[in-house]
Amino acid sequence: MARRIEESELILNGDGSIFHLHLKPGELADNIILVGDPGRVETVTSFFDTVELVRKNREFVSATGIYKGTRFSVIATGIGTDNIDIVVNELDALVNIDFETRTVHKEHKALRMVRIGTSGSLQKDLPVDSCLLSSKAIGFDGLLNFYAGRNEVADLDFEQQFKESMAWNPLLASPYVVDASKELLDKLSVNGFHQGVTISAPGFYGPQGRMLRLGIQDVDINEKISTFKYEQYKITNYEMECSAIYGLSKLLGHQAATVCAIIANRQAGEYSKDYKPVIKHLIEKVLDSLV
Repeated sequence: MARRIEESELILNGDGSIFHLHLKPGELADNIILVGDPGRVETVTSFFDTVELVRKNREFVSATGIYKGTRFSVIATGIGTDNIDIVVNELDALVNIDFETRTVHKEHKALRMVRIGTSGSLQKDLPVDSCLLSSKAIGFDGLLNFYAGRNEVADLDFEQQFKESMAWNPLLASPYVVDASKELLDKLSVNGFHQGVTISAPGFYGPQGRMLRLGIQDVDINEKISTFKYEQYKITNYEMECSAIYGLSKLLGHQAATVCAIIANRQAGEYSKDYKPVIKHLIEKVLDSLV
């Protein structure tokens, strides 16, 4: 007999929508664009031919519509892997759980999720206002370590070599490394984006090596990260969501990729003068790659 998921575990609103996203089954497209900034949802939907619905709750803003004959949803996640834990689990529930019986569907449905975001470069040759496709993600947040099966979806050798090279502080969460979807990498790489390894940090300041009034436990962390190499891979950039998207998607059987506009170069100390046109052009490229 199928396991029934209790009300306290799968929380639904009075209208039958899922707790945080306020979406109902059937309102979500198979192709999903994830953005951090709620205001960026409107930028994405400005490319749509039609918009069929918009939902808003806290920082979670969602819209579903049609672009060149293909149905898309765009979801604003807010900042951080903790929010990604909410979003990816609820997106999966919308297509793989029967809300009436509270049981998992017998047939699994796979979603395609592409995050479009902003990021800071850790390599001098990755310039401001370029775009980077994340072939792998390293999670400094520890989120995936809470889930069973994390070792089956992670690059364990990369993890071990990285921790040894960094002399990783045992007080910090153990990093995890997960690959992007090969199918989505192939679709998106036709745009000529730079490719590299992205770190998802659990904060913007100390966890990314920034110092204002507070010191950090390893003042050389960014230098060590930028010079680390595993096989052909170099760590190229920081952001705050990619690792959880990759890890949870792998565990749940979905496809995921991330493309970020590089708006700062940490090695060169440079910041984009106006990255909004770059983001808009990036959105159109990603949409065209998925239709």
